Amino acid sequence: MSKLKIVVAIAVSIGLLLYLAASVDFHELGAQLGRTHWGWVAAAVAAGLGGLFCRAARWRYLFAPGARPPALLPAMMIGYMANNVLPLRAGEFVRVYVVARRWRHGFWTALATLIVERVLDSLSLVLILGVLVLLIPVPALFRNAALIVLAIDIAGVLVLAWLAAYPKAGRRVVRRLGQRWPVVERRLGRVYDTFVQGLDGIRSVSNLGPLIVWTVIVWIMPALAAWTTLRAVDLDLPFLAGWVVLAFVGLGISIPSAPGYIGIFHFAAAKAVEIFGLSASAAVAFAIVLHATQFVPVTVIGWFFLVREGLSLGEATHARPPATDALPPS
Repeated sequence: MSKLKIVVAIAVSIGLLLYLAASVDFHELGAQLGRTHWGWVAAAVAAGLGGLFCRAARWRYLFAPGARPPALLPAMMIGYMANNVLPLRAGEFVRVYVVARRWRHGFWTALATLIVERVLDSLSLVLILGVLVLLIPVPALFRNAALIVLAIDIAGVLVLAWLAAYPKAGRRVVRRLGQRWPVVERRLGRVYDTFVQGLDGIRSVSNLGPLIVWTVIVWIMPALAAWTTLRAVDLDLPFLAGWVVLAFVGLGISIPSAPGYIGIFHFAAAKAVEIFGLSASAAVAFAIVLHATQFVPVTVIGWFFLVREGLSLGEATHARPPATDALPPS
């Protein structure tokens, strides 16, 4: 099944690249790229990396108050680097593994915080797109995608809220599922207990304020990166365009694609700025530069952190999550 997913993902990327190639005037594309302002490119790179730093800072508040999970920034950089070079967003697993290997509370607790992060980001993305619909003509493709994401998010929020509010009820469900197989029940229960610990962050009132503040900053930074990239390729569009790019790309990369979101990233970014009257060639030039500013620095820095952690991608991607994790003393 995973091989089929990879084949489909690569086919989607190739198809979208061919579609974009057929829509551009390569002479105009080259001329647009030739007007690149490297100072603005540097600003876009800084904004993109700053966004990942802010994500790492927010991640800490998804853990229980007083928790000290190590290596959150290295894990974030390594995970995003892995997403750039591995299929099917394998970097999400990798960054959880990087934290868990040095933290006694374990893999499943870290994984729970990642799931909460993904739901929080999806809800933020839908909210941003909902505001944009009131301001600009959003293509039906992206409106429909947002509705699908919203439905998934609502289901995810309900499940996480139920587990966070009634962890003992969830434990009883696990016990019933494994009651015929005592060994399986013990292992599932152990996984469940450590997973539920990863919801302590959203149960804590003290974490709520920092989570909201960091979430706002987390979304401002990539919008800023998109807007500075527009300036980098000599396109004078309002800051609103940065938010449109952010929303379209965020929805786009939820679709399976080749490593680094090649094809789907370029398609979504180009369609976002075409709304503002840009030609297909200018829009694709912007998409190429934006992707490069986000892909190259993160990949290089992620590899640096990977080496510093004494890891290889093979080790991180083939490591099995433990059946049980150490629990803190009660």
